Amino acid sequence: MLNCRFLVSCLIVCITIIVNGCSADQSNSETKTLTLWYWNRSLDDDLIKAVEKEFPGIRIQAQKIGGDFKSKLKTTLAAGSGGPDIVAFNDWVAELFTSSDRFYDLYELGAKEIEQDYLDWKWNLGVTPEGKMIAMPIDTGPTALFYRADLFEEAGLPNDPEEVHRQLATWDDYLNAGKKLNEAFGGKVKLTDNINNVYNQVNSQSKHIYFSEDDAFIGEDPSSSMKTAWDTAVNASRMGLLANASSFSSEWNAAMNNGRIASFVGAVWAKEILMQAAPDTSGKWRVTRAPGGDGNNGGSFLAIMKTSPYPEESIKVLQWLLNPDNQSKSYESMNLFPSAASALDSPAMLLKDPFFGDQATGEIFTESALNVQSAYFGGRFGNVNGIVNRELQSVALEGKDPNKAWEDALKRVKKELLR
Repeated sequence: MLNCRFLVSCLIVCITIIVNGCSADQSNSETKTLTLWYWNRSLDDDLIKAVEKEFPGIRIQAQKIGGDFKSKLKTTLAAGSGGPDIVAFNDWVAELFTSSDRFYDLYELGAKEIEQDYLDWKWNLGVTPEGKMIAMPIDTGPTALFYRADLFEEAGLPNDPEEVHRQLATWDDYLNAGKKLNEAFGGKVKLTDNINNVYNQVNSQSKHIYFSEDDAFIGEDPSSSMKTAWDTAVNASRMGLLANASSFSSEWNAAMNNGRIASFVGAVWAKEILMQAAPDTSGKWRVTRAPGGDGNNGGSFLAIMKTSPYPEESIKVLQWLLNPDNQSKSYESMNLFPSAASALDSPAMLLKDPFFGDQATGEIFTESALNVQSAYFGGRFGNVNGIVNRELQSVALEGKDPNKAWEDALKRVKKELLR
């Protein structure tokens, strides 16, 4: 009898071990690994690490891609295989609309339920003209006028942010203020940095730049944003208001730090670049709403590749990483300006910034973000924009006749669009 009981006990122990072993194997098999491609500072690394705590059955294999991220992604798409589950896009998202079949339609995965939580103009940038959503917004790049309050005051210009915005509301007002600043400093201090930045910032305030929603080129229309931006940029050059320092170059850094440039229109992420470039000017800068209206430069997205076997898990990760609370944390930790509307109410937006004379710069960029209009870029934006900007440089740096440069730009654009 004792032997029978002993055998039964042994049998129970064996069964328990087998069952537990099977359960462990089953648990391991249920762990799903999602590969993520992103670039440095496009996402908060601490939040990425926290995904596994939020979703115990998911592991994140995060790969921070260096070099030309866009080229690597396009090469992967051309190969037709490989790639991550989740991939980041920069502001060139429209260039991937022609490859939209390679990405999951996030609307089909439930993204419609959270659409109202995000700034509509930013959300719409990830939606193809056919209505397929291929990318969810991470951050935004609302623009403002960065200006040296001390130099403006010395030149007899307004220096209070509200007054600067009121008196320099249009690009014409801004350029005319530059004439006064030129006279005050004998041309040693320039109003702004370079012809390309003026052109691109005017365009950033527009609904259509080069293409209509049916991808027809509209630049030849004399009332187009492209022509308006071109004329504004050329006028800035003709008036001698440009330092001709390429944005964020070593020359630009030096000009900002030594006071040779009094202002520029830039995105919120330029704050950090400026602080690093011009430490000797701390406390002298301010920001206000940009002349000509509110615009956006930059801001990233996340997408799910069709090769991923885990779309349901991937969309949960996207929604969590990019929810308003986490966007507020990302703004505080690494200045990623939110795309979620409620995150703009974060107390962090009211923090005073010593570099900007204790101004709460977040308030200015919030107003800008709330007033950016929806824009259509088109898949060939990058190609066309490069052509036009090269011709503009020839005007500012080589003295090329602006009319000839405009004609050459149009010819090259039309040739490019035939390819």
